[in-house]
Amino acid sequence: MLIKFTLENWLSFSGSEEFSMIASREKQHGTRVPKVAKYQMRILPIAAIYGGNASGKTNLFKALNFVKNLIVKGTQPDATIPVETFKLDAKSIDQPTEFKFELLINDLIYEYSFAVDWKSVIREKLTLINSSSEKVLFDRYEGLPHFDTSLEKDEFLAFAFRGTRDNQLFITNSVSQRVHNFRPIYDWFKDCLELVAPDFRFEAFEQFLDEGHPLYSTMNQMIPMLDTGITHLGGEDISFDNLPLPDAIRTKLQEEIAEGMTVRLVVQPSNERLVVTRKSGELTAKKLVAFHNTKNGGEVQFEIRHESDGSQRIIDLLPAFLEISAKKSHKVYVIDEVDRSLHTLLTRRLIEGYLQSCSNESRSQLLFTTHDALLMDQSLLRRDEMWVAERDQFGASHLIPFSEYEDVRYDKDIRKSYLDGRLGGIPKILLSGSLISNEIK
Repeated sequence: MLIKFTLENWLSFSGSEEFSMIASREKQHGTRVPKVAKYQMRILPIAAIYGGNASGKTNLFKALNFVKNLIVKGTQPDATIPVETFKLDAKSIDQPTEFKFELLINDLIYEYSFAVDWKSVIREKLTLINSSSEKVLFDRYEGLPHFDTSLEKDEFLAFAFRGTRDNQLFITNSVSQRVHNFRPIYDWFKDCLELVAPDFRFEAFEQFLDEGHPLYSTMNQMIPMLDTGITHLGGEDISFDNLPLPDAIRTKLQEEIAEGMTVRLVVQPSNERLVVTRKSGELTAKKLVAFHNTKNGGEVQFEIRHESDGSQRIIDLLPAFLEISAKKSHKVYVIDEVDRSLHTLLTRRLIEGYLQSCSNESRSQLLFTTHDALLMDQSLLRRDEMWVAERDQFGASHLIPFSEYEDVRYDKDIRKSYLDGRLGGIPKILLSGSLISNEIK
């Protein structure tokens, strides 16, 4: 689980800004807030981030995406690190960008941080936090590693560090060198943190094609309840030779797909979802299709590209919501513009479905950005689960939880206060109606 995330000197974030998922003392919706008894801590299962355009919401999402890519994919030799610093202050441009995470992994809390500029890793540190003490597992600065005493005599660990390039994180290289000491951190970013952009086509759609998949029946039971007109989703067998793919991709698939291996494809611009599998030496393919009822009680098949953008968005998001709703899920989904192309009641229904699955024992989380003020409802979300991104007069973004506002009571119409501008995070529209009209003329 994500406990805290701090960033500094990244895009519109100038100074250090902390985003915390630690629950306040608020009792509202308390039965669905996960508890970590070992640390006497409660961690929120959900967070909504509001704010006007260019307030910094998407830049927070981009920061998480940058960190995940830098850790999981790493850098090429002699390549620059694609940091994007705060550019509205000349002093910030050449300063390092810093990130810090506090994570709950297998009932242990780790703090992992690093500072980078475009050419190198300035500092990198990993700390194991126990209930009563802290242990710095490694601290990399001035080009040297400083290991905990329990690791100092590990010669292979020192060897792995010597092979770490200046533009590479030690966490990343240690995993590539088969050092398992710090693998939990790497695996969290690789396997637990899932980022969904507004135009992202979720890859797990093959669950709609496989009748044997554990979520197949659940998803197809939910689809008709979301008022898309779709009764269920399924797969249509198509010849591999007839796939709408460029020759280069077709050849690559033929060369790289091994026996029993399955590859997902999303073909643009049609948004066709395809699954290609090699079975008995032959490549077979299925494409995702939708079914609708006809007047006479029959059924007709639709191509996915013929469905509305909202229906396609639901198809993309539903597997994610079901995955984090599973009892043993440890996934953390971060969705930028969760409400894109969705009616507010549909968005709310998806969120409600997830929250109904949450309990004191849950370990999954959902973070999302949104402009949908109708979701700003204390019957749905706690005050500490709602945040606002606000840009100050110097263009720097700040993150503020609604729980910090003293006048926001548990029984207050928080939406009205927000739209009235008392909580910040709304567009500062400077042009009057008459001025706009005159400009048009």
